[in-house]
Amino acid sequence: MDIGTAKPDAAELARAPHRLIDICDPAESYSAAAFRDDALREMQAITAAGRIPLLVGGTMLYFRALQYGLSDLPPADPAIRARLEAALADQGLARLHARLAAVDPDAAQRIHPNDPQRTLRALEVWEATGRPLSALQAGSGNAMPYHAVKLVRCPVTRAELHARIDRRFDLMLDQGFVAEVERLVARGDLHPDLPSMRSVGYRQVWGWLRGEFGREEMVKRGKAATRQLAKRQITWLRSERDTHLLDESGDPLTEALGLLESRLPVPGRC
Repeated sequence: MDIGTAKPDAAELARAPHRLIDICDPAESYSAAAFRDDALREMQAITAAGRIPLLVGGTMLYFRALQYGLSDLPPADPAIRARLEAALADQGLARLHARLAAVDPDAAQRIHPNDPQRTLRALEVWEATGRPLSALQAGSGNAMPYHAVKLVRCPVTRAELHARIDRRFDLMLDQGFVAEVERLVARGDLHPDLPSMRSVGYRQVWGWLRGEFGREEMVKRGKAATRQLAKRQITWLRSERDTHLLDESGDPLTEALGLLESRLPVPGRC
């Protein structure tokens, strides 16, 4: 999964070594808890070498788990899960996601309306504890033993954001994204309900390869799903504590370096 994930290419990796890339298979699940353990281990190794970790990209929920720790969520309850799965089959995912929005609007905003796994889990937590999943996650302890300077780049306008998304998706297709998904399908051990295959882009190309819609519709859906993801990410980032939104109309790199120099306690290299 190289193209659809915008993984740094060989030249980028040669200039700036990255960690936690190519560490699990698309058939495997990778939880926020596993990511936190792996990231903290790598951060400890970097700081032990006298350098400063630079955390880039990714899933907002996982970064929050890394920074603030994970709460003790209840284990899966087979009876509640069976009842919710029956409701899913009878009522459909849209009804269950609407129910989640009524009891836990923060979780509903983060969870895509087409994500049954996370929707059911959030409702399961609510029914098991009487508390929203978002509240339990926000109340987690065991914060990471590092001070984080969080810098965020957001496009100046929605039109510019959408234009960038369209260009990025077209570039992915030009780079061979369809062939990448074809190779994943050909493995035979993957299916479209896996977390990896539900990722934006992969889901849409897989659907096209299965004949669910045409190529033009695949491109349209892929770009629309990316725009929806970007909107949720921006909303999340703007609600984060101690986050610096860089001014895209100026020189964001100079601004970022200035913020780092003013906030870092000691000189160091990334």
